[in-house]
Amino acid sequence: MIQIYHNPRCGKSRNCLAFIKESEKEFEVINYLDNVPTFEELKTIIQKLNFEPLTLVRQKEKIWIENFKNKTMTNDEIIQAMVTYPILIERPIVIKGDKAIIGRVLDNVNDFI
Repeated sequence: MIQIYHNPRCGKSRNCLAFIKESEKEFEVINYLDNVPTFEELKTIIQKLNFEPLTLVRQKEKIWIENFKNKTMTNDEIIQAMVTYPILIERPIVIKGDKAIIGRVLDNVNDFI
């Protein structure tokens, strides 16, 4: 089953969700701002993305700039920051099995699902 970590206030996330709905494949929507992933869940997602944790951070968010920018942080500290402030998580994340992508480009989503 496909999972999408979705933020309904984000246009790219809404577009990705609509695209997945049109694919008629089975999927689950996770509104990660209301259902915040745990530290371990987020760590697993990052492994599926094959990213360094910082790559998943929305570094232009005010919270990041005011609290974390230019600080030396471990990967675990970066993950914890995203758990504490889930708005920092880049979206949408599309997961299928043991792989994941950031679903901002619909052509990539099409190839992935």
